[in-house]
Amino acid sequence: MEAEEDRGKAAAEGEPEVKAVIPPVANEQVDELENQTASDIQLKSDPANAPGDGEHSEKNDESTTSGGEPDFKSMTSSATNETGTLHMDVDGNKAEESVNISEENIRKEKPQTETESLLNRLHLLDKYVQKLTPSDFLKIGPTVKQHDDTSEKDLAHTFLQRLMMLDYRARYIPVKQDSPEVSHSDPLPQNSETEDIDFDSLFSTSLVSDQPKQSHVHPMDVQMAVFHCSDSFLKQNMITKLSQCQYALPLLVPNPVTMDIECPLWTFRQILKSWKITQTQGDSNIVTMKSMPICKAETPMVSFFRLGSLSVSKSQLMNTLINDRHSTFFHRNSPGSTKSRHLMDGVAEIAWYCPAGKPNDAFTDCIAFCNLHGDALTIEKQREILMEKSSVNVVLLPTLERGDKSWTVISALLQSPKPLICLIIDNDCGTVKMKEGKYRIGLKDKGQPEVCEELKGIIGKIVSGKHTSFQLETMAEVSGIRVDEDDTVCQKGRSEAMNIVNLLKGMDVSNIKGEFLPCQGQLWNDWCKINKEQYHLKGNHIEKEKCKKQQELKRIREKQCDTSCSKLIKLFTKSLLSLRSEEREYFLKWTQILLDALSTDDLSSILQAYDEKWSELLTLKKNHDKSDHLISNQTELEEISAKLQSATFGLEHIFREIGQIYEAHESLAEKTRMEATDWSKYPELAAELMISGHPMELMNGDAGHVPLTWISSLLDGVINKLGDQRVFVLSVLGVQSSGKSTMLNAMFGLQFAVSAGRCTKGAFMQLVKVSEEIKKDFQFDFVLVVDTEGLRALELAGNATLHHDNELATFVIGLGNMTLINIFGENPAEMQDVLQIVVQAFMRMKKVKLSPSCVFVHQNVTDIAAAEKNMDGKRRLQEKLDQMAKLAAKEEVCDAECFSDVIAFDVQKDVKYFAQLWEGSPPMAPPNPGYSESIQDLKTIILSKASQSAGTTLSKFKSDIKDLWNALLKENFIFSFKNTLEIAVYRKLEVQYGNWTWALRNNMLTIENQLYHRIENGKLEKVELSYLYKEMSKTYEEIKKNIKVYFDDDRDKDMLVQWRGRFESKIKDFHDEQVKEVKSKLDEVIQQKNACKKLDNKKSEFENKLLQKSKELAHQLKEKVKDEKELQKQFDHVWSGWVTEITADTKPIKDINLEEDEFMILQDLGIEWSLIRDCKDHGGYKYISRIGDYFEYITLNKHREHKRQQQDNKRENKNMQKPGLLKTALLSFQSLFGYGSTVQKEPLKPRKDFPCEEQQLIRSFIDDVEKEATNKIKSKPVSTRGYSSTYLQELAKNVKEMLTEFESTRKYALKKEFTVDLLLYVFDMAGSWLSRSHNTFKKNNDAVAFVESKKNQYYNIFKSFCKGQSTAVVLGELICGKLKVSTVEAVCNKTAIDIAGEMRCTFPAFNGNRLDLEKHVLKSLAEKEDFDSYLNYIRQPKNQTECFIKDEVKKYIFTEQKDKALMKLKKNVEDINKLVSQALFTATEEVKTKRGDIDMWLKEFSSLIKDELTFDSICSQNFRDINKFDFLKEEIEKGLESITEELGSLSLDRMKEFRLKPDRILIDQLCNCCWVKCPFCAAVCTNTVKDHSPDDHSVPFHRPSGIRGWHYRKTVEMSINFCTTNVAGDRHFHPHHDSDETIAYKLYRTAGPDYADWRITPDESKLTYWKWFVCRFQKQLEDHYGLKFQGRGEIPSEWKCSPEEAIKSLDEMCE
Repeated sequence: MEAEEDRGKAAAEGEPEVKAVIPPVANEQVDELENQTASDIQLKSDPANAPGDGEHSEKNDESTTSGGEPDFKSMTSSATNETGTLHMDVDGNKAEESVNISEENIRKEKPQTETESLLNRLHLLDKYVQKLTPSDFLKIGPTVKQHDDTSEKDLAHTFLQRLMMLDYRARYIPVKQDSPEVSHSDPLPQNSETEDIDFDSLFSTSLVSDQPKQSHVHPMDVQMAVFHCSDSFLKQNMITKLSQCQYALPLLVPNPVTMDIECPLWTFRQILKSWKITQTQGDSNIVTMKSMPICKAETPMVSFFRLGSLSVSKSQLMNTLINDRHSTFFHRNSPGSTKSRHLMDGVAEIAWYCPAGKPNDAFTDCIAFCNLHGDALTIEKQREILMEKSSVNVVLLPTLERGDKSWTVISALLQSPKPLICLIIDNDCGTVKMKEGKYRIGLKDKGQPEVCEELKGIIGKIVSGKHTSFQLETMAEVSGIRVDEDDTVCQKGRSEAMNIVNLLKGMDVSNIKGEFLPCQGQLWNDWCKINKEQYHLKGNHIEKEKCKKQQELKRIREKQCDTSCSKLIKLFTKSLLSLRSEEREYFLKWTQILLDALSTDDLSSILQAYDEKWSELLTLKKNHDKSDHLISNQTELEEISAKLQSATFGLEHIFREIGQIYEAHESLAEKTRMEATDWSKYPELAAELMISGHPMELMNGDAGHVPLTWISSLLDGVINKLGDQRVFVLSVLGVQSSGKSTMLNAMFGLQFAVSAGRCTKGAFMQLVKVSEEIKKDFQFDFVLVVDTEGLRALELAGNATLHHDNELATFVIGLGNMTLINIFGENPAEMQDVLQIVVQAFMRMKKVKLSPSCVFVHQNVTDIAAAEKNMDGKRRLQEKLDQMAKLAAKEEVCDAECFSDVIAFDVQKDVKYFAQLWEGSPPMAPPNPGYSESIQDLKTIILSKASQSAGTTLSKFKSDIKDLWNALLKENFIFSFKNTLEIAVYRKLEVQYGNWTWALRNNMLTIENQLYHRIENGKLEKVELSYLYKEMSKTYEEIKKNIKVYFDDDRDKDMLVQWRGRFESKIKDFHDEQVKEVKSKLDEVIQQKNACKKLDNKKSEFENKLLQKSKELAHQLKEKVKDEKELQKQFDHVWSGWVTEITADTKPIKDINLEEDEFMILQDLGIEWSLIRDCKDHGGYKYISRIGDYFEYITLNKHREHKRQQQDNKRENKNMQKPGLLKTALLSFQSLFGYGSTVQKEPLKPRKDFPCEEQQLIRSFIDDVEKEATNKIKSKPVSTRGYSSTYLQELAKNVKEMLTEFESTRKYALKKEFTVDLLLYVFDMAGSWLSRSHNTFKKNNDAVAFVESKKNQYYNIFKSFCKGQSTAVVLGELICGKLKVSTVEAVCNKTAIDIAGEMRCTFPAFNGNRLDLEKHVLKSLAEKEDFDSYLNYIRQPKNQTECFIKDEVKKYIFTEQKDKALMKLKKNVEDINKLVSQALFTATEEVKTKRGDIDMWLKEFSSLIKDELTFDSICSQNFRDINKFDFLKEEIEKGLESITEELGSLSLDRMKEFRLKPDRILIDQLCNCCWVKCPFCAAVCTNTVKDHSPDDHSVPFHRPSGIRGWHYRKTVEMSINFCTTNVAGDRHFHPHHDSDETIAYKLYRTAGPDYADWRITPDESKLTYWKWFVCRFQKQLEDHYGLKFQGRGEIPSEWKCSPEEAIKSLDEMCE
């Protein structure tokens, strides 16, 4: 074989042996190779190459010889030779002129064919015109294969994906053959000459090889194909990643189609290089750190060329020179290298050597190395450019003779002033300096290390002297080449960015933010500080302090508005708004690049100063130095830190300023002039950028604050554009500089800042789309990644660090569906600090019902392969976590024995060990391939866990940000956390609950109505529960179905599930209660019916007698009297006699005189008549439950009061008769209770011994008495048995007993006046009910009343008889009379149900939840501005709510919706009319068919209407002669017409007379909820469900506690503090007024059962409503309670506002 011959020849001539194993490829002739096209070549993977770690070959960097190379370094044994594509000398000797065909000519002959073939194989052909973009790769796709072979069609994408993950092995991806074209030689015939055949076969060159005709794609062709098919932004990302992988970058690139030379200067713009320069001064070395964008760096450049085809690899030599551990340049011996290479010839690559400031550095300063691929002789343009730009030219060439083509080039180089180093491959001379700056080195018989050392020495000597420098930016000035930055769109973006940067030129970077971004500096820091302070108020005037702080916040916002029109922001926003999409991208990139460049120099020097000062400080601390020098150093370090912070200036600061401008204007709700731009458009702009992949700041790192208004509007903008998409929130947490951002960037191809000196501050979020390929496996559309600043930041100190870290950890863990806990290194102390913070944050999430997951990422582990060590590490981590969980459980008051009690955690699956990031020591170390594998494994774990999660919606994410941050601002996170989205979902559920219960109630009302009529008609004597359940079953089943659908299909079903069981149970309970309640009502109706049975039995007899007497009288007068008036006179004359005669054997029921009974009972209790009369006449007793001050009712000395009472008993009645005494008493009462008083009261004196709490106890006692009395009196059977004075006697006795018991527990005595007023109050309350019930009894049981009620009916019958009408006509009139009364009742009852249903479903106050009702009650009170109504609301909120419902129903019926209500009434009249008409027809037809009589007709008719109308039985005795039933039907129909006409004008007011009333129905529905009051301010819990345990009581609008009479002990100073302010302050309260024990407001839940079930969260909201109330009714409140708003209770002037503002604040609080 030729390769073996060459190697043997080289060895014989003393040349070093090349250690490369050549795969068995048949040697093709050069001419044959040249004639092959890309389509003739097939790919076949070489299994031996699969796991290779080296780089691909360049296209025969030198000659295509298989051997003869110097033994520079043993490469991967499976590597193939680097071979030329078409022009290589196969023998490895000097290429002969006849064979050395011009590469350029060949490329010009077939460029398109080769390129198209290559792109086609890589499936990139369509992307050459329609370029790949970053968005094609900024998405979550399938896991990238690490070790499996990749098909050619996936090669380009796999390369890019692995490159984005910082896997430098992306160049060495094993390829599997897609469609191998492998030909095999025919088997030789078997004969005896086997040995000869074997010999011939061995050395034959004509047999067909079994290798594929087509080799696999050259690795550098893959890289360059992707490069050519990418847009400028993806090219930039790609080149940046190549630079991070320590690879050489394309500097000059021939266009594969036009062959024009292009310089991709734009792609270098993001690259930042850092290095340390070593300078010798005397005996010491001075090391200076330098960091700058590589485009700006001025460095020496050493360019390498080869002339002709050579056996030595130039690229390999350069690698050893720059980094002997890493192949910076791809070379012929790199794994995957092939002979076929289409896109690398003529490409010039550049790389930089960056010294680390160590003794073993190859060079003391940064040097650029440039490598021109291909034969420099034929690549003239690139050669000339590089030779011109270089500081040193290095040429590899063979020994030349005059006349060689290369001689002209060498001659020019020798005459050039530029230093030149000639490396002669076939010469064994040493290093020879031919003249100044001109050197030659022979390579023959020399090892690579020796050559490198010689080169280093020469290059180092040259660059240490005077030399030309190279700067990348100057490539734009080179003529004859195309620079990508010259594109119009790029230039447009740059010019716009330059307008901004030009503003900043000449300025100190640390002053830029103060000058041009004023809103985010001191103003924003001050705002954040004050905003946090208002949650931690101290002192005695906290409401005034709170108002002061809110005014300060407003002033800062005003200042921000005033300074928000800086020229920089105007230019920036104008560009964003005016530029097209692509131009905008360039503009943003250029702005970031130029701003970075602006601050780089300052940052480098500041960082170096910080490093030096920090080291000095550590030394002092280590030596326990406590001198002034230490303090001085600490101060200097803080100053440097502040300077570092102000010198950091980038795009994120501009967006932060925009956010602050928006917040300032939005908070003031005024649109100030902003010339070209409108601040309201800022969120939309930011949303577009976020969607396109830009990270957005979530938490301001400098101020440590979340700009909630800005973030909410930004996310609203995203939702408006994308819809409310589901996202999986992935957050990361770890110590500072632990590689969090690098990890996220590598994992997802993100753009979080990772530059040196630019550590992440605060938190940033970036949206990453889930690719269509894997979308089906997930329940969300995007992953939202949240990157955070590190814990334990050096800039913070002591407690500030701990507090900030806890805050940050709680925030990001609460936001994330999953949090990556990033632990760096193996320092146990550091780990413990982080774990403690993390565990506490997770415990907080558990307490507030959030369930994030976590994965621990242990980075920078030395040996991740050691399984045993990892197991031990996991065990120790588990122990630490369990230990931290126990500690955190004590602090957060939570039961947890181990970490898995806090969060679902499996130490075997949820801990991932990471290799260290760098493979060696920076700055020249490439990323560790193991790191990339760890990244991929972690990504797989994340996606696996994410596939089991539904994620969250963008709207919920927005809500979570607000909830978490608001809770963190307050001191106690657990008690302060309010899940606003959960609250909103629960309120929606409450509305649904109201709808479900109304459907059940409405159906039950209909059933009740039907059964009521049946009972009244005598058709039903017993109501069975089973029947009611059966009648309700259809509706109940429908409701259950609706509940199931709601909980199963609602978009918030994941949140709703926590309440499902409870609400299903509540609906069942409500259903059962309704059934039992209706049964109880109907049983009472049956009981009443039975009680009236005696009279009912006589009713028919009475009516029969009346009919007979009417008939007889008519016959007597029939012919005698014709005049109507005379008939009336005659009837009236005999009527009273009939009544007396008919009811002679029944006893009449008397009316009751309650007032007389009350006086008698009070006198029987020993109370003098004069006192009773005095109290009764004054009427003050009616207000006893609502007065504010009970001091005049008590005496503080019980013995003295006893003596006074004895004297009062001797008082003569005549004393009460003195002139003017009544008037004096009335004025005294008015003065006492504050009603109608016009006299100025005397200054109030402190009630030291009678505090507010005692007043409240008396008030509560009165409430208890009222409740007890109401229950007791309503239990009496008045409506069925009538009234008895013993009921009031029993009531009075019970009140007296309760009063005695109450007095026995108090230190004061209640005056006799209190007893009298309380009893009169109770009698008054009971009297109205007794009167109504007794009237009902009288109506149902008084025979005289019944007969008297029939007078008009029987007068009409009498008239009919007089006119000679038939009995059918008379019966018709009788039936119509009964139907009229019954129809009015039925219509009114049905209309009541209909109106109640209409209002329940459409009236805003009634169709929502309990909170909506409360809001409308408060609105109504504000509109009326009636203090008495407010007092009733404060004292008896349920009573006031009932009054509100009654008022609203009244307004609805009689004013607002009168027409609609009348329409309902008329419709019900029509419905009843139709029912009766149908019943008449059916009954008549039935009787005619069966030949029945009048009894049958009456029975049939009454049966047909029994469910809708009450129809008293008619005695048929006087109507036996009726047999013409059609005539009877017609007569009744005539009467019905008259009734219908009359009912057309029926007043809605008549509804008040009947059983069902719309207001009562609505009260029963809407007031069946929770009425528990706040123990501080008496605000009512607004939960719609009555018993909502285990949920706490809560209300969104608390109020000043002074409204219910709270004041400071031993003073008359009323409290103006809100509960929500108190719980944020440091003050204490007395839970028991008769004890000196105090409880901190923050710990109010520990004050007893009344406090334990209330959730009162610190609230910064203005609560304008109750502030207005206090200001509006200040005087009335002071008079009512006998206290003053003074001193600590002085009302802040800022509280004053209009009623309209107060009402508007209710809407805001209920949103």
